[in-house]
Amino acid sequence: MQKRCIALTCSRSVYNLSVNSRGIRMGKMSNKQTRTDVILIGAGIMSATLGTILKELVPDWNIKVFEKLDKAGEESSNEWNNAGTGHAALCELNYTVEKPDGSIDISKALKINEQFQLSRQFWSYLVNHNLISNPQDFIMPLPHMSMVQGAKNVEFLKKRFEALSNSHLFQGMEFSDDSKKLMEWIPLIMQDRTSSEPIAATKIDIGTDVNFGALTRMLIDHLERKDVEINYEHKVENLKRTSDGSWEVKVLSDSGKLEYHTAQFVFIGGGGGSLHLLQKTGIPESKHVGGFPVSGLFLVCNNPEVVEQHHAKVYGKAAVGAPPMSVPHLDTRYIDNKKSLLFGPFAGFSPKFLKTGSNMDLLGSVKPNNVFTMLAAGAKNVPLTKYLIQQLMLSKEQRIEELRDFIPNAKSEDWDIVVAGQRVQVIKDTPAGKGTLQFGTEVINAEDGSVAALLGASPGASTAVHVMLEVIKKCFPQHIKEWEPKIKEMIPSYGKSLAENQELFYEVDSSTAKALGLTESKSLQMVGSK
Repeated sequence: MQKRCIALTCSRSVYNLSVNSRGIRMGKMSNKQTRTDVILIGAGIMSATLGTILKELVPDWNIKVFEKLDKAGEESSNEWNNAGTGHAALCELNYTVEKPDGSIDISKALKINEQFQLSRQFWSYLVNHNLISNPQDFIMPLPHMSMVQGAKNVEFLKKRFEALSNSHLFQGMEFSDDSKKLMEWIPLIMQDRTSSEPIAATKIDIGTDVNFGALTRMLIDHLERKDVEINYEHKVENLKRTSDGSWEVKVLSDSGKLEYHTAQFVFIGGGGGSLHLLQKTGIPESKHVGGFPVSGLFLVCNNPEVVEQHHAKVYGKAAVGAPPMSVPHLDTRYIDNKKSLLFGPFAGFSPKFLKTGSNMDLLGSVKPNNVFTMLAAGAKNVPLTKYLIQQLMLSKEQRIEELRDFIPNAKSEDWDIVVAGQRVQVIKDTPAGKGTLQFGTEVINAEDGSVAALLGASPGASTAVHVMLEVIKKCFPQHIKEWEPKIKEMIPSYGKSLAENQELFYEVDSSTAKALGLTESKSLQMVGSK
């Protein structure tokens, strides 16, 4: 990336050429063309995180960001377009699976928890080095709870609690099926509950509510102060490999002019829009990959008296056939420094890949190389299709009825409907079969590491630091040894397992809680009191 260009051959009209230490930079031109080190497509949490990490590792690299909207963090990263859960597997039941022998597999929960710890460490580094400030504007301590109803589900939850409690990552979690204790924890949920069905919950105080929109804007503002060029209302139209192995990115600017920007590394972090751009690269890794869009709705409480009666994120169990992103939960949220209460999400369907996308997005993503993959996914996921149709048909009052499983006395007039963000679940051929629907976050990169794209959904933003470290590892392997000391400075547990290193976890938990104004784990508090 740092080689000096000594010649340029280009058929496009060019004016005011100038040479700097990075190569040739071109100024005013009829069809603007410039060369840079790194291009980030999309100004969401993923691009903002990758750009921030790279600027710490190699401050002199030239980075450009292209965003088709007029602000940063307006799609999936926006605070109204996601649940704001700092996903650490503290409350999400789909991260712990009951095996055929009745035991609980907590391996995925451990992995997700460790990945969120990386994010906490990096955010703490940024705060401690005054690169961002006021962490309470994007992260707040909030209990995470799981709640289930029915004897079988209560039994599962108790076994899950016992399994997780064996790990120091989850120490401090409490379980109760006692109605008086539950009334203390979740009075809004327990009040006026007349059902005789068994009910139980787990509670852990070290959970968080994260405003990923606010965090994204902080990171983008920081990058601008570091002379990263942020281009809003610039839509990437195409990506094309050049003869020297770099990538030419065709961009339509807000003025209607075409620009051509060339870089040796391109990251496609455009949310649901990433799939189309990945397909345009033509790399072999983009073949036999499709996407299935799922939209969502939340009920938002407009009655401050009701909002004040609840203080937790309470996750339930997903309905049979529902995607993981549709797990019902009643969440306290902090948005614009105001306490809010949301319930949902209700799944829906739109052929758009972005809220601001086109109704032709889904059809346009079907290519000769993935059509059979897409058809196989459709055949395999008939229950999901039925579930989405049922969700689409729900009236507001029917949604309120589902809310009453959580809040028995919920009143329709206290709640409004808000449309959440679009998610595009990855469809690909895997050892499990053709057209497997993937529920999670996935990076697809070229073999030579010159381009990478982020696809998928939850846990997404919560594990952005982990995901971007994986991008760096795969796409810049020649630099990893050189960069490792700085990475470890930013993320002390890098390369180590917090699940296997109790003392390191206590150290990390304490330092990040202090920097971010969060709650320390009870296990650490007990150690400190001895």
